[in-house]
Amino acid sequence: MDEVFKALADASRRRLLDSLNARNGQSLRELCAGLDMARQSVSKHLAVLEAADLVTTVWRGREKLHYLNAAPINAIAERWIDQYDRERVRALADLKTALELAPMAGNAFAYTTYINTTPERLWQALTDPAFTRRYWGVAFETDWKAGSPMIWDERGAKTADPAQVVLESEPCRRLSYTWHTFTPEWAEAAGVSDEVLTKVVEERRSKVTFEIEPLGQMVKLTVVHDGFEPGSTVLEMVGEGWPQLLCDLKTLLETGEPLPTPDRVGQGA
Repeated sequence: MDEVFKALADASRRRLLDSLNARNGQSLRELCAGLDMARQSVSKHLAVLEAADLVTTVWRGREKLHYLNAAPINAIAERWIDQYDRERVRALADLKTALELAPMAGNAFAYTTYINTTPERLWQALTDPAFTRRYWGVAFETDWKAGSPMIWDERGAKTADPAQVVLESEPCRRLSYTWHTFTPEWAEAAGVSDEVLTKVVEERRSKVTFEIEPLGQMVKLTVVHDGFEPGSTVLEMVGEGWPQLLCDLKTLLETGEPLPTPDRVGQGA
């Protein structure tokens, strides 16, 4: 947590986070132009933010995109803000609230977390129905080979579609698949209103990618959910659901039991 506090102590780095909170997934060039800061200065500040895990980077071809990662701020909130009601932590509390309440900007959601487990165990937790049902409430029927179809089974509502497929599959390293089809049966099982269902079925299909990287006795998991339209309702919904789901996943792998919560990403999208 010391690295997070040090990173947030600098006004220029807070400006960079504000910029990413307003529009996520920016390149170095875009950040420099938007903040009127020298490229070298922005690069140095980004390096500090990345070291503190406040910024997650994803390569798109030859371009490196930067995403705000709220996980460390949520951890600070759980350790300090939720226990103490002091004026000196008000700024962090306001930042946490802004990250939770502000609509997702750009056309992607990115989140990084660190789990005390192995790549093999994490892969199993992402693919094995015995695991996914426990923290997600969802089971996948597929052989997890690139190009293979996927059937989503969520709360007894099964969803199948020709475009619902595995995109990439490198066991214990990388997994990507298209997001599920929105059906009336899914909406009823997930508690989604007819109004919201009408909105999401009109949007283009998105995809999610899991990147697994071993780091000593821990594993770095980066989740990127992208391919959304501007102003996407689905993006707003998964932006609320993914942090809770990944927290449940981490807790399950580290303690053997998921957090007691009724809400999952499936309900959000």
